Order: sequence, then structure tokens, then C-alpha cells
Amino acid sequence: MANNFRRSWPHYMMLVPFFAIFFAFFLYPILSGLYYSFFKWDAINPAEYVGLGNYERILGSRKFKLSITNLLLYVSITVPLGITIAFLLALLVDSFKGVWANVFRSAFFVPVMMPLFLAATIWRWIYTPEVGILNTILGWFGIASVNFLNNTDTMLFALIAVDVWVSAGFNMVIILAGLKNVPSHLYEAARLDGASKVQEVIYVTVPMIAPVLFFVITYGFISALQVFDVPWLLTTSSFESYGGRRGALLFPVMDMMGRGFGQLRFGEAAAYGFILTFIIMTVTVLLFALSRRPS
Repeated sequence: MANNFRRSWPHYMMLVPFFAIFFAFFLYPILSGLYYSFFKWDAINPAEYVGLGNYERILGSRKFKLSITNLLLYVSITVPLGITIAFLLALLVDSFKGVWANVFRSAFFVPVMMPLFLAATIWRWIYTPEVGILNTILGWFGIASVNFLNNTDTMLFALIAVDVWVSAGFNMVIILAGLKNVPSHLYEAARLDGASKVQEVIYVTVPMIAPVLFFVITYGFISALQVFDVPWLLTTSSFESYGGRRGALLFPVMDMMGRGFGQLRFGEAAAYGFILTFIIMTVTVLLFALSRRPS
């Protein structure tokens, strides 16, 4: 045993850098956050133990309830809509061959590569009242100018449009990769049986790329539950004021950041992070459970 260890210790030592980095930048922050979630701490004064007080304060706060309400509405619309559009785009690109396929694939993927601050700036210009391109088009049809980013009836839908525009290209590429692996003879058999294009998609394409769709759906839910950057940029939020008018674009991550860096309540922010982590893990487990149900 000792001889084996002496011969193998150089190989074990090669693992040390990985475990050191893993502990320093992943495991330690998680454990530290869990520890401070039970304390009242502003990073200046000594931490004061409050038990589950931070969790109770967050779950009972008006901002938390509002952010969860916004999140549920946002996720229930943006995930199905975004994946449906990505699926249709993938079918469209897959119908082209050669150069045109590359052109369309690249064009739809451009928003994914674009920095989010630039995407938000473009859409803020599109949504600008009176002179923005969207309001200009509405004006052609005699529709009054709409302040999309300051009207509580339109703010969430304006965000969803931006999110779908940004994310559809990524999901399209993933789904397109799955479409390329569908055997062509299955479509030929379906045509011989008299199946229409829609029936081919429903009965051949969707079942064959089900694992890919499951990945895209799961990734979409996890990403949507952590929404932060786009609404933060669209509403020009700061750590002191965030979420837009009447909190119409207030989401959990924004509230967590505001409590931590805006109000220096890092204990609450840590507890908020673990509440959100629990929600994300619960949704992920449910998705996996549903995917394994017998059809």
C-alpha cells in the first residue's frame, strides 16, 4: 500500500491545483454564503446571529412577493415562446442548403454574440417614445406613442421580446444540431404513408429530438429563473433604485443584489440566494421527473 502511494503521489499532486481552485472559488463561497445567511451582517460591523430571521424577513417582504409574481409570469411566457420560435427557426434554417443555410444560421446567431449592454441599448432606442423605430411604425397606423419601458402594462412584454430575441439564436443552433441527426429514411417512410409536413414534424421530428428539446427547455427554465442583466439595463437600474416603475421589472436576483450592495444587508442577500437556489433546484428536479415518466 505504502509503495503504491509512493509511486502514485506525483499523479495525486497533479490534482491539487484543481481541488484548490474548486475549494477557493466554488465550495468556500457556497459554505460561506450559507453561514452568513443566518447572520445580520453589513461587511463592516461584526456579524450578529439571527437564525432564520433573514429567511423569514425575505419571505414576508412585499418586494419578494412582487418579484416572484413577476418571475412566474415572465417564465411562463418567455420559455415556451422562446423555444417555439427557436424550433421554428431551426426548421426554417434546416430547409436551406449550402451557403444560404450558413447565412441564415449566422444571422439568427448574431444576437447571442452581441454584448448584453449593447443589445439593451439597441432595444431602448427601439422602444423610445415618439422617435423610436417601434413607435414610428405604430404612428404610421395612427396608434399613439407608447412608453414601453415606463408603462406597467407593457414593460414585462417589452422585456420578453428582448429576451426571446437574444436567446432564440442559441436555442436554434442546439435544436438544429439535433435535426441534423434525424435519419432521412424516417421522413421518406412518413411521406410514403401520406404524412403532411406538419405530421412529419409532430410524429417524426419531435420524438427524435426529444433529448435535445429537454436540454433546451431545462436550460431555458434555469436561465429565466436567474433573469437579471436585461431588465436591469432596460430600466437603467442602480443598487439604490431598481425594478423600474412600480417594480414591474423587479426580479429575485435584482432584489438580492439591491439588498446586498445597495442596503449592505449581506446576510439577507445570502439567504435570498439560497431561497432562489432552492426554487431552481426544485424546478430542475420536477423537469427531470416529468421527462422520465412513461409515455
